[in-house]
Amino acid sequence: MAMVWVSWMGRDGRGEVDRDVAVERLGKALGKEMPAGTRRTAAPARDRSTGIAVRPSHGQSAG
Repeated sequence: MAMVWVSWMGRDGRGEVDRDVAVERLGKALGKEMPAGTRRTAAPARDRSTGIAVRPSHGQSAG
């Protein structure tokens, strides 16, 4: 029971950050220069294949 009490009391205030402090930290992090060799690129386009082959219609109507 003592271990439960100590662990509960030890977590008091954990993870709580003042909003202004958090905004300031975010601004600093975003303002930092990226290390050499790090590139900001867009994610590669995913192949959206469904795995089902569909033949083109060649302009003929089905009927």
